[in-house]
Formats: sequence, structure tokens, C-alpha cells
Amino acid sequence: MKKIISFLLIANLATTTIISQSKNFDERKEKVITILKNSIEKGLPGSAIAYFSAQNGHWEHAEGFSNLEKQVPLNNTHLHYLQSVSKTYMAVAILQLMEQGKIHLEDDIAHHLDKTTLGGLASKGITVKMLLNHTSGIPEYATEPALVSFFLENPLAHSGVQKFIDVVKNKPLNFEPATDWEYSNTNYTLLSMIADKITGDHISFIHKNIMKPLGLRDTYYLTKKNYDKIPNITNSYWDVLNIEKPVNVTSIQKVNVSNLRGDDGLICTTKDAVKFMKGLVEGKLLKESSLKLMQEWIIKDGKRKYGLGIFFFDLGVTYAIGHSGGGLGAGCVLMYLPELDSHVFITTNFNTLIESKIGEKAAGIRQQILEALFL
Repeated sequence: MKKIISFLLIANLATTTIISQSKNFDERKEKVITILKNSIEKGLPGSAIAYFSAQNGHWEHAEGFSNLEKQVPLNNTHLHYLQSVSKTYMAVAILQLMEQGKIHLEDDIAHHLDKTTLGGLASKGITVKMLLNHTSGIPEYATEPALVSFFLENPLAHSGVQKFIDVVKNKPLNFEPATDWEYSNTNYTLLSMIADKITGDHISFIHKNIMKPLGLRDTYYLTKKNYDKIPNITNSYWDVLNIEKPVNVTSIQKVNVSNLRGDDGLICTTKDAVKFMKGLVEGKLLKESSLKLMQEWIIKDGKRKYGLGIFFFDLGVTYAIGHSGGGLGAGCVLMYLPELDSHVFITTNFNTLIESKIGEKAAGIRQQILEALFL
């Protein structure tokens, strides 16, 4: 099972450092390559990056292995798991449906899904917008003991998403809707179900309205029908015994992701991830008014947290918008830095859900990469 834990947590960058893009970009790239090499020495199977800015163009690089057992080098043609970055794609699809007049953000979710599907959630006054920005109060399905137990005992089982909703739909809310903020994958599973009701198939809708317009030819939504047929997906690893010996968990990872909808499910190349974010902020997917809605931030503990399908990343001397994701055998972050008009996607094929010695050694790598690229 999956829940969101940021991969190699970002610490605030030192505010005394001055932002500058005047340094030779070749020097910056060499620093990033060194950092990626160091991440492999510290135990990560593989690490990869894609970058784009108007000033420096597109660049990508990978280090380590896609398959440790066969010593297959990781490269930027491999497909990586987006994990919870998939939420941004789901949010864009909902906002596209809003622009088409097929849904309203203030709609009660009971307007789109019946009581059999929603159980007690049907009478809570939860709106579509509350799902998008995680203010619904709906509990997290991924931490429900019954569901975790089922997938531990049946790691290769395929399951419909209603199973995920059933374990939480009659439980008390964590808080009254719109009174607090708490990240919950359940919100985006419900959004996928709503989109299915409206479109007939939200996966086809995303392909037609997001992937095709942006030319994302190396982006796929994993399903029961295709999860074992798509070539060039990177292998996935987990240091199960926490002895710094990663174990190949590719089969479990593929099945797990192919079960998920809305909150997860997408895979792509590093370049396609950047192309998606670039197309989004350039207005190729949504109207300017919808892009502004995405950045109506929920404030918690005095800090901007989450908009509609995107996080606000406070990097100290600048900021970014985007999303991170973690899984049984993967972790990534996709960011756009508005003040520098730059995009970056960083990913690994190692478990980022559970603390490990390898994870501790590799902590801070993402921050180092950002500093090398931008500071």
C-alpha cells in the first residue's frame, strides 16, 4: 500500500545564498552528476533527473541501475513511477471538466456518487473542491489495518478502488469539512470515481485531454490490463530487512500502482514529467483562471501548504510549486520554480515510504541537487 511521504525531504535552502543563474550551466550539470553518483554510492539503486529552463534548455541524466541483478544501467528512456505526482494530473482533469461545465467545484460529492458508493460520506457536505485541496476530513485509506493486512497477505492481488473507499466511508471524519487540512489519498480516489461517472472513463479522458495535447508519448496509466505489458519500466527496490541490501519488489510495485486511481497510477520518462509541468504552467491545458484556482493555497500553521493538486514548496530564497510522491519501490518530485522559470524532476527506484539506513544516508540529496542547479 501507499501513502505520501516526501522522498529525501527538502530542507529549506540557506537564505544567505543569492539566487543566480550566471554560473556556467555545464559546471552546474557536473555538480548534479556528482551528486547523483554519490547517491548510488550511498545505496540507492538508481537516480535520475530531467531539467528545463528557457535560458539553458532541456537536460537529463541518470546514474545507477534499472536492474541491479542484471546490472542494467538506468537511463532517461526508462519509465519511472510518478506515485502521488499523479494527483496533479487528476486535478487538471477535474478542472478541465469544470471548464467544460460538467462539474462545479462547490458540488456536493453526493451529487456525483450514490450512497452505496459513499456510505456515510454522502451526508457530510463534502464538496469536490474539498477533495482537491484535502480539506474534506476523509480518513486515509492507505493506513487502514484491514486494507494493509489484505495487501500484505495478497501482494499481487488486483482490486477495484471501491474496496479502498469501503474501509473508510462509514468511519468518523478526522475533522469537520473545510475546518482543517490533512493530506489523504482517499480524496483523489474519489475524484477519479467522480470523473469516471462524468466521462465514462477518466483514464481515456486524461489520455485525450492531457497526454495527447502535450505529446506525452512516454506516459502511461497502469491498469490490470497493461501493467505487465509495458516495456522499459524501471525495476523497483526496497531494503526490506534494513541491512543495506535492496530487494527487487518490481512485481509488487507494478500491481500496487495498477490498482490505484486518481491518487497514483501514472508512469513516464523523466522528460515527459517535465513536459507535463511545462505545458501546464504555459496554459496549454487550463485557462489562466483555472491555474489561479490551483494556487489558492490552504494555510496551516502559518504556512502555505496545498492548492488544487499541487504543493507549495518553500525553498528559502525562492519557492516552487508541484508535487512529490513515494511508493514501495520509487520516489520522486516534480517542481516548477516560477522566479527562475525552471522545471525539475528528480526520481529514484528505491522505496521511500519506510525509513531505512540507505534512506538516511541519502537524505538531503534533493536539496543538494536544487542548490547545484539554481544557487
